[in-house]
Amino acid sequence: MAANPIELNPYANLSDAECRERIIAAKQTLGERLVILGHHYQRDEVFEHADFSGDSLKLSREAARSKAEFIVFCGVHFMAEVADILSRPEQTAILPDLSAGCSMADMADLDKVQRAWEELGQVLDPDTEVTPVTYINSDANLKAFCGDHGGVVCTSTNARTILEWSFSRRDKVLFFPDQHLGRNTGVRMDIPLEQMVVWDYDRPMGGLTEQQIRDARMILWKGFCSVHQMFKPVQIEQFRAEHPEGKVISHPESSFEVCQASDFVGSTEFIIQTIRDSAPGTHWLVGTELNLVNRLHNEMKAEGKTVQFMSPTVCMCSTMFRIDPQHLAWTLENLVEGHVVNAIRVPEATAASARVALDRMLEISS
Repeated sequence: MAANPIELNPYANLSDAECRERIIAAKQTLGERLVILGHHYQRDEVFEHADFSGDSLKLSREAARSKAEFIVFCGVHFMAEVADILSRPEQTAILPDLSAGCSMADMADLDKVQRAWEELGQVLDPDTEVTPVTYINSDANLKAFCGDHGGVVCTSTNARTILEWSFSRRDKVLFFPDQHLGRNTGVRMDIPLEQMVVWDYDRPMGGLTEQQIRDARMILWKGFCSVHQMFKPVQIEQFRAEHPEGKVISHPESSFEVCQASDFVGSTEFIIQTIRDSAPGTHWLVGTELNLVNRLHNEMKAEGKTVQFMSPTVCMCSTMFRIDPQHLAWTLENLVEGHVVNAIRVPEATAASARVALDRMLEISS
């Protein structure tokens, strides 16, 4: 075993092709000791090495089932945290690049959520009237907060099921960090828009009056995904003018107006399956991350289907897109040499409470 971890810097000069060969060789050496999880939004040069691919719910389940010693998560920080929380003590979750994160997740932190909970307590009894629900795109300590307060985690796949469970227990929901997933799901549940208010975490009482809080069924955190904010109704209008027979499908992190103008709305898994199941020759406009859209575009060519990115402006998520072949090769070759780099360890007290909220999610959505 080498005395020190292999340095990252020399890897920056490797080509993607060189990294590919070294990644494949390291995977073969590590064998069943290793599992690589790849989120749909990863670049192709990384995604191709994933043993399992999918969205957050699917990958969190694969993390829980995995028998591998090392779980290398090609995604972002909160995903690797979930893998650590759900995996066994002898397993290690690893994030190849620690700067891979989620700007939406950063819009909600524990201090702000606790302050909101306390301020709601000036109007309500939140512990009996409000169920906290955090999108899986959030830090472990927010999942722990939900676990400690009778709340739960959701994904874009199961948000409606989770909200139905939440409303069966308490009258109101505090939903964070993505207001759009909350609103778009609430509308599908026939909750009036006027009963869904936005909590501005930078203003006292979220910028709401006491009456607005009392009247609300859903209190939506003022958070959003910067990529999905790029999509606009005018882009859909232009597409329909050019392709009257075309279909529009959007992720629910998109705005209410975009989702209302779409033919289909759903998670990344839903988007993929819907387009795969469509008739040959279909023309699709897709409102979600560019790597996934490009992958579908190339896959569907053989069936004569056209898959088009919704925004005319190319907008990559600078943090979701962070992991590259160089970081992955460095991570795996360190494992071959007996070094664990970039291990993600959630403190046990936080993990225990977060596990409660995650287990609730998995039980409710099973």
